[in-house]
Amino acid sequence: MRSHLDGDELVADWMPEPHHEAFAGVLNGGIIGALLDCHSNWAAAHRFMVEAGGTTPPSTVTADYAVRLRRPTPSAAPVRLRARVLESADGRAVVEATLESGGQVCATCRGTFVAVKPGHPAYHRW
Repeated sequence: MRSHLDGDELVADWMPEPHHEAFAGVLNGGIIGALLDCHSNWAAAHRFMVEAGGTTPPSTVTADYAVRLRRPTPSAAPVRLRARVLESADGRAVVEATLESGGQVCATCRGTFVAVKPGHPAYHRW
């Protein structure tokens, strides 16, 4: 999955496959949560990189996140992920994100993401 900037949002499109379904025709909620978590984390990492004037994003981890499943997400159509940083300071960012299908918001997420330092198990793991 590739992300790109659109104004102040990080945007990505992704096409589900049948093994991502909860049941026929509907995307699994756990997959939705993983997509929103990962995409939000990258939005935070990008913000930290820009704030530091760097060329590569720092390693980041999820401190917390909450997903709200608003309606069933069709599995036979692409989904669009949007994430934007609401606040960022001292290597900690709060991000809001949405997952859309067919122009409708199917799920929302709000989370806190943290840049990690050497010695942390996630440091430079990806």
